[in-house]
Amino acid sequence: MPLLSAVILGIIQGFAELFPFSSLGILVILPHVVELQVPTQGSRYLPFLVALHAGTALALLLLFRHEWIRIVRGWFLWLKGHRTADGKLAWMLIWGTIPTGLVGIVFKHFLERLFAQPLLAAIFLVVNGLIMFAGDKWYRSRRQRRVDLQRLTVPAAIRIGLFQILALIPGLSRSGSTITGGVGQGLSFEDAAHFSFLLATPIILAASLLELPKLHGGLHGLLVPSLIGGVLAGITAWLSAKFLLRYFRMHNLAQLATISVAVGVIGIILIH
Repeated sequence: MPLLSAVILGIIQGFAELFPFSSLGILVILPHVVELQVPTQGSRYLPFLVALHAGTALALLLLFRHEWIRIVRGWFLWLKGHRTADGKLAWMLIWGTIPTGLVGIVFKHFLERLFAQPLLAAIFLVVNGLIMFAGDKWYRSRRQRRVDLQRLTVPAAIRIGLFQILALIPGLSRSGSTITGGVGQGLSFEDAAHFSFLLATPIILAASLLELPKLHGGLHGLLVPSLIGGVLAGITAWLSAKFLLRYFRMHNLAQLATISVAVGVIGIILIH
């Protein structure tokens, strides 16, 4: 893979993973509408995509490092019988991660085949926007039943985790789906985005442990491009997360949903 392709895809990954535009969807569509020399077959492309996601996860881990230290410490204290707010949040993240982990393992080979279907990814980008429009409507309907992260329950965390499953399909955004799921459980947009960014770290790191060893020895010539793309994805993700945490203090999903629909429609046109 040419290094320029890795640079472009790494920057796009870091941006689109946290902005709710489905980085997987865009990374599946892009090689088919512009001249990027990438191995688009799922079994070859997947390790590279996971490397880009790993860069994103490491950036989020660093950005929220102080909070993650408290969360991990709180979880161990909880196991020892000392229940804290940080320990409870750790359990909410665990319960929110389990559904996606199970589905990802069971349907791994089926999902890999979707990476070679750019038209389907473009269609799901449109669907992704519609999901976020529904999230805005859901938020308004629950305005009088607002909760914060400290009062999130296990069933609510699992339901948010079920929304995260959607992101296994290229074109459906992980952050968009989980933020929609979060506001549906009564969280504010800011708290839903915060929980979504925390929830991204364990599932992406788990996928990295499974897929990154395939890059050992320069599999398919992807080792160096993966490293470069992963670093750039991490830098872009850091900047995106800091911007979006401020954005959701004052804004909702409507504008981002419109962009997702527009990108999907443009993708459908270009692929045809």
